[in-house]
Amino acid sequence: MEKVIVGISGGVDSAVAALLLKKEGYEVEGLFMRNWDSTINGDVLGNPNSLMDICPQEQDYNDALELCKELGIKLHRVDFVKEYWDYVFTYFLEELKKGRTPNPDLLCNKFIKFDLFIKEAKKLGADYVATGHYARIKDGKLLRAVDLNKDQTYFLADVPPQNFRNVLFPIGDYTKPEIRKIALDNNLNVAHKKDSTGICFIGERNYQKFIENYLKPNPGPIVDVETKEVIGTHTGLMNYTIGQRRNVGISGNEQRHYVCGKSVKDNILYVAFGEDNKYLMSDECEIENVNFISGLRPTFCTAKFRYRDTDHAVELVYLENGNIVVKYPGLAKAVTPGQACVLYLGEECLGCGFIKSVRLENTNLWYLQN
Repeated sequence: MEKVIVGISGGVDSAVAALLLKKEGYEVEGLFMRNWDSTINGDVLGNPNSLMDICPQEQDYNDALELCKELGIKLHRVDFVKEYWDYVFTYFLEELKKGRTPNPDLLCNKFIKFDLFIKEAKKLGADYVATGHYARIKDGKLLRAVDLNKDQTYFLADVPPQNFRNVLFPIGDYTKPEIRKIALDNNLNVAHKKDSTGICFIGERNYQKFIENYLKPNPGPIVDVETKEVIGTHTGLMNYTIGQRRNVGISGNEQRHYVCGKSVKDNILYVAFGEDNKYLMSDECEIENVNFISGLRPTFCTAKFRYRDTDHAVELVYLENGNIVVKYPGLAKAVTPGQACVLYLGEECLGCGFIKSVRLENTNLWYLQN
């Protein structure tokens, strides 16, 4: 009997993944990853015993433990707190300092879930590893999930292709409602549990207050990019992202102003009036640190510039330094340095690169990048 180690998070998706694999006849064991410790990392906001900071992760573990008892499988627990800090959170902070908008979920998948987790699973004798991601692997290709609304290939696009060997995605052929129904029909303890949202190490806490534990606030002017007038004061550039509309800090017409750029050098936050303002648009970007999962190197394909983005038809120009210029003459809004540009050819996820610079009409958008 082949052995599968399943990443059990304490949520419904990984629970059903384990259930499905067990019904298929695999020898299944669970592995719970502990990646963050508020008491060690000093973000408990003044109370080292704060239940708000400690309980959610422990509750997930308790839910995972109860689930595995229900399924009759063993649950292992591994601590990746130091590795998560070194490989994911440190990068997250450094990108914020540069005025960029990082996506730690991609790095967590690359360095933790599909590297360290796999190595730990092999120590436990795994023939395969599995997770509750909405994705599919067929003939060595990473494919979008059947449920396109839940598809998570965007977050898997930076994983080296060799790390997908012997990886199973049991729920990729199901829709979320189907997964919920399976959990309910089998009386799983997490059947009604809400999906986790947002950045895992922040959880339900206030983002700005959390970041202040690590990066000192540095207020500065908010400038209308067209009139050059100072129209407000920001609380620190790390608290804003391109395209942001709410909680920018402008009195009066705040709901009509959108963040369109940052100057780290001058500590200025630039905003543009109106959601269709040209300063929010671009027609090409350059991506770096490119990772190809597929062996294909197309000239034309589609791209997503953020997780919930639509597919944009793009042309790829391959540079000698390994970077790629991604051209999209149809224009795209709020393409953001630091975010991942994930490439697709039909349902196949080709890989990704991280947005280095953004341009409009072949002119550098200086206000986005200096």
